[in-house]
Amino acid sequence: MIIVPPYLQNGDTIGLVCPAGYMAAEKVQACITALQEWGYKVKVGSTVGGNSSTYFSGTDEERLNDLQQMLDDAEVQAVLCARGGYGTGRIIEQLKFKKFRKHPKWIIGYSDITVLHSHLYANYGIASLHSPMAGAFNEEGYKNEYVLSLKEALQGTKARYETDGHPFNREGEATGELVGGNLALLAHITGTSSESKTKGRILFIEDVGEQLYNIDRMMHQLKRSGKLDKLAGLILGGFTDIKDTERPFGKTIFELLQDIVKEYDYPVCYDFPVSHSDRNYALKVGVQYRLKITPEKVVLEE
Repeated sequence: MIIVPPYLQNGDTIGLVCPAGYMAAEKVQACITALQEWGYKVKVGSTVGGNSSTYFSGTDEERLNDLQQMLDDAEVQAVLCARGGYGTGRIIEQLKFKKFRKHPKWIIGYSDITVLHSHLYANYGIASLHSPMAGAFNEEGYKNEYVLSLKEALQGTKARYETDGHPFNREGEATGELVGGNLALLAHITGTSSESKTKGRILFIEDVGEQLYNIDRMMHQLKRSGKLDKLAGLILGGFTDIKDTERPFGKTIFELLQDIVKEYDYPVCYDFPVSHSDRNYALKVGVQYRLKITPEKVVLEE
C-alpha cells in the first residue's frame, strides 16, 4: 500500500534545499516569492546559495546534514529541491528515514532527485513529486501551466494531463503506479538499494544533454536488467539538447527509442511533457495513474 504524504494547507512550510549541484541564492528568489504568494512559508536550507566553490552546493556532509534536517523537521511539510545536477547518489545511503517514515512529507524535484524518488518508493512505499524546481519559476515561469501543476499537486488536486498524439505512439490503455524519472539516474541506480520495481507499473523516462549512443546504451541497460519487461505502459518524455557524434548514430532520438521498445505490446507514448525543458508536468511517483493513448491524443490522469 502506497503512503501518500498529507497535502499542504495554507500556512504550511516548504523547506528549500540543494542536495546536489550548487545554485546561487538570487536564482531561487522567484521561487520563494511564488511559494509565499501560494500561501506557504519557506524555510531556506544552508546549501541554497552556500559558500561552496565547487560544482556541489556543499561537501557531502553539508548536503547530507541539510537534507536530513529538513526531512526530520516537524515544522516542514514539504521539501523542494532547488536544483538537481549531480550528487544525491553520493549521500543517499547515509540518509536516515526513521522520523520521515512516521511523518511523511512531499519530496519535490526531478533530474538528480530521481534517486530520492526511487529510493523512497522502493524502500518505504512513500509517494513523492517529480516536478519543476526553483529555476522553473524564473522569468515569470511561475505563471505557466507546468509550474502551476506543482501548485495543484501540493493542494491535492487530482491531475489530468492531455497532450497531442505522436506518429510513433502505440495505442492502448494502462493503469498502474507511476515510477521513473531521468534515464541517466534510472540506469545509475540499477542494482542498488534505490532501484524500483517496474513490473505492472507505468514507467516514465526523460533526459537531457546526452549523446544518442549513450541514450541507446542506457536504454539497453534498462532492457537487459528487465526494467522494460511487463510494464503496464511506457511514457517517453522530452529528450532535450541531445547530441550526435561526428560519425552519425543513424537514428533520431525517437527512432532509437522505438527500435528498443518495438518488441513489447504495452501502450507507449512519445514526447510527453515531462522533461528538462519548461514542458514538465508535476507527476506523483508511486501514485496510481491511468494512461490512455489514442491516435489523436494522450491522457494521463490520477
